Amino acid sequence: MTTTLPAVLTPRSRAHLARITLIATLGGVLFGYDTGVINGTLGSMSRELGLDAASQGVVTGSLGLAAAAGALAGGRLSDAYGRRKTILGLSVLFIAGALLCVIAPSFGVLVAGRIVLGLAVGGASTVVPVYLAEIAPYEVRGSLAGRNELMVVAGQLAAFIINAVIGTCLADTPGVWRLMFAVCVLPAVGLLLGMMRVPESPRWLVSTGRIDQARQVMASIRDEQRAEREIVQILETVNRADTEPGLRAALRHSWFLPLLAVGIAVSAGQQLTGINAIMYYGTSVLEQAGFSESAALIANIGPGVIGVLGSILSLRLMERVPRRVMVITGYSLTALFHALIGVASLVIPEDAPYRPFVLLALIIAFVGSMQTCLNVSTWVILSELFPLRVRAAGMGFSALCGWGMNSAVGAFFPVLLAALGLTGAFFAFMAVNIVIAVIMARFLPETRGVSLEDLEQRLTRA
Repeated sequence: MTTTLPAVLTPRSRAHLARITLIATLGGVLFGYDTGVINGTLGSMSRELGLDAASQGVVTGSLGLAAAAGALAGGRLSDAYGRRKTILGLSVLFIAGALLCVIAPSFGVLVAGRIVLGLAVGGASTVVPVYLAEIAPYEVRGSLAGRNELMVVAGQLAAFIINAVIGTCLADTPGVWRLMFAVCVLPAVGLLLGMMRVPESPRWLVSTGRIDQARQVMASIRDEQRAEREIVQILETVNRADTEPGLRAALRHSWFLPLLAVGIAVSAGQQLTGINAIMYYGTSVLEQAGFSESAALIANIGPGVIGVLGSILSLRLMERVPRRVMVITGYSLTALFHALIGVASLVIPEDAPYRPFVLLALIIAFVGSMQTCLNVSTWVILSELFPLRVRAAGMGFSALCGWGMNSAVGAFFPVLLAALGLTGAFFAFMAVNIVIAVIMARFLPETRGVSLEDLEQRLTRA
């Protein structure tokens, strides 16, 4: 049963919590921009650097592969050194990676820049949601932690719009793709400066014995009475638990491997929706659908806009609809729209003037269903699922598996598209999504509406 706690927030603490959230979620903006920017750069980049289809796959997929390592390392580092310090370090990596891509004279340097960006993106995907979940009152934890995913899709939309503007206005300018990467430096600098002014996670401070610091932080983001009650609850949970942090210690407990398996399924399943086939290769898919190269750049803004709108709707639903309902509904809808895309690409003649617009509408519907039901829910669930002493590490390992799947989709989707066409590729995604919906219905626990400490007690009962 959830412990009764006093009222949530005062106006002062609400404003402070909003500032912290805004700054931390700049990591989400960078996550989104750096994953989305490749979508519009491939054409001019490939012409300048002489990239073939395989090289394009390496450039695209290298970010996801590095993000897998960054997710695991970010989780372990944030457990050891704190959420705030880790995010500060990630902001430096964002700046360095963007600058490497901007100045890249060759394929090798470009891949190196994408790897550095991938390390930063993977780390941010793990640490920012954990940080937000740990500072949020449980009553609004889903919508607060989920704001990071709204910022991710906002970053992707920004990348699509900036790509379209730069790509159409400066189409004949040599190295135009470098300008698209350069924009990423601005929010990275904002994240670096902003994180210097925000506090550490109070739950991490308690877990490392810094109780007085934790009280000060909690008092700045809660009513005074509520702050003290939460600190007591966190202390009780920490004192009951195995005090040795990390995955190795957790592996001794019978509850951990089932939780980790669920985390891996949630993280990897999100990538297997096929969303990043659209985020990375949306212009290529739309060109196959029948749009010209310039028209595809502009049409690609459509999925970005619906992604943002879907995430806003998701935040409104996050405290009203059970997490399980959101996830199972999401996979069912993505499977349905994959089937419709496959059927439409099969039955509509390639020379039909309405073909590209029908496929664009179905792709937008797919992206909308995924972003509304799955994108926010996935990262909120991952930030809630694991006990405090292994929260970032457990989420990091789950995210590692998700980013590994992301890298595989990024690297092999061009090959899949070339071999099977739109019809075969989307029918394959349909089959996978049906399987994942069944797995989630069987194994996903409900995490909505209870404090992290009460949730930990429930999920770690051996």
